[in-house]
Amino acid sequence: MDKGEIVLTYENLNKNYISGKWRDGNGKTMYEVTNPYNGQVLEKIKMANKEDIDEAYKSAEKEQKEWMKLNPFERSSIMEKAVQIMESRREEFVEHLINEGGSSHLKANVEIDFVIAITREAASFPLRMTGEIVPSLIPGKENRIYRKPLGVVGVIGPFNFPMYLAMRSVAPALATGNGVVLKPDEQTAITGGILLAKVFEEAGIPKGLLNVVIPNIKEIGDAFVDHPIPRLISFTGSTPVGRHIGELCGRNIKKTALELGGNNALIVLGDADVERAVNSALFGKFMHNGQICMAINRIIVHKDKYDEFVKSFVDQAKKIKVGDPRDKDTLIGPLINREAIDRILEQIDEAKNQGAKIELEGKVEGNVMHPYVLTGTNDVSTAKNEMFGPVATIIPAEDDKDAVRIANDTPFGLSGAVHAGSPERGVEVAKQIVTGMVHVNDQSVNDEPLIAFGGEKSSGIGRFGGEWSLEEFTTVQWISVQTENRENPYYTNYLD
Repeated sequence: MDKGEIVLTYENLNKNYISGKWRDGNGKTMYEVTNPYNGQVLEKIKMANKEDIDEAYKSAEKEQKEWMKLNPFERSSIMEKAVQIMESRREEFVEHLINEGGSSHLKANVEIDFVIAITREAASFPLRMTGEIVPSLIPGKENRIYRKPLGVVGVIGPFNFPMYLAMRSVAPALATGNGVVLKPDEQTAITGGILLAKVFEEAGIPKGLLNVVIPNIKEIGDAFVDHPIPRLISFTGSTPVGRHIGELCGRNIKKTALELGGNNALIVLGDADVERAVNSALFGKFMHNGQICMAINRIIVHKDKYDEFVKSFVDQAKKIKVGDPRDKDTLIGPLINREAIDRILEQIDEAKNQGAKIELEGKVEGNVMHPYVLTGTNDVSTAKNEMFGPVATIIPAEDDKDAVRIANDTPFGLSGAVHAGSPERGVEVAKQIVTGMVHVNDQSVNDEPLIAFGGEKSSGIGRFGGEWSLEEFTTVQWISVQTENRENPYYTNYLD
């Protein structure tokens, strides 16, 4: 063994976790989890079918009934134990994120920070499941409001921040007394599902409360969402899929928490510090190769700063280390698969035909794409569509009003950023942008465990984080108590 090599200690990383047992799925498909950088096969997973999903939901439902009755201090203690386990296994998890999802060391460590933070915040939820007594219009009546778990939650995770974007639903759902069935993206089944089940198994949650299923969608269809047991489906992913899930849940009267696509803008105002704005834009655009829902897609720059910004941004983008994500100084590694590269290249060609200018032309090596920088208008393909890759489109604006107009000219509204010489001027512009989150004199990729995270318009429904997660994963019940005899007009007027 080489000195400093990470020892990966969790085993059976090719199994579904159903009813407290690690086992093969009963589906027809064997899926190969591969390293997107070098194509190495990491695991072969026998995928789940509809019967496995049914068993998983029934198991979660059965165990949830006892879990919700558990002393809240005990539930909190188990969540804290999960935090301790993840802290002790950080290097192991970083290695998995690099190998399975192509994460850089920087991105992998940021993701683990997020995972730990949201789980630590969720550990407080069992002690915050409070009720209240509310005054009544009726004499002698006491109105009690009880906060309760929903029951069972279905969680569908994405490939880009697989561990965190699953855990931000799994941890709050478990902490508030729910059972959970998690379906990770099969491309990142290990980091997006299997490792989370390993952590909570080690932490001591009841067997069968948390289930992880890895199905072939072509085989199961809508069974994961349509199943009658889950009361909420939490989904992070594309807007078309989110819209379909929303329609299914609406038909079945289920809650949804949807965090969908973005077309995020960074605005550079006329009084902004260009160097500072460029630094923010580089990170917000190229972090994890641009495969982040919050990543900057469009950079809108006041005409007086435009030429200076474009030159500096291109010069700095040329210096970014691109290649093997195992190298600690690499910022841009592989995209998740070749289909992603082909889709992006097609969008770039379309943008060129629409009049966009290529200021920096990248190259493709395997699944690795070097940065592309284009200039053009809000109507070119790379500006209208979420690239989800290392492609930036820079757009000039006449003034603040024009910049806001361009930023809002999209069906999406997830995140964004504004750079201004005066922070308050930046805030006034930010308030005019129809988006769930805006960061002044910073970049768009921000997430914190105590803050409301979510989008507007086609970017989603609901909020994650802090008290908002507590609200999403629970419901309330009104129980009234009539402590004095209540005169019933029907009785007194008609039964004499």
